[in-house]
Amino acid sequence: MAKTTTAAELRGLGRADLDAKVRELKEELFTLRFQSATGQLESNSRLRAVRKDIARIYTVLQERELGIVEDPELASAEDSSDEGAAAPAVERVKA
Repeated sequence: MAKTTTAAELRGLGRADLDAKVRELKEELFTLRFQSATGQLESNSRLRAVRKDIARIYTVLQERELGIVEDPELASAEDSSDEGAAAPAVERVKA
């Protein structure tokens, strides 16, 4: 039985890794649902955990899309291209 992953662990993975993980979890979810329908499911909690893991991955992807969290692949590419330049500071708007 696979252990659940935390959002912090998922934020360190790249887009391709997250896509592969979602695909793997969806296959497992399909299998678990099939087992549940046929009465062969041993652990109902695993069904819930897999659904939550999928949602957690989608949340991390949405955070990146909205710019809340920086994509680690893009961050490493920017670091290598801007080795001497300082990171841009975030400006706060005063009301």
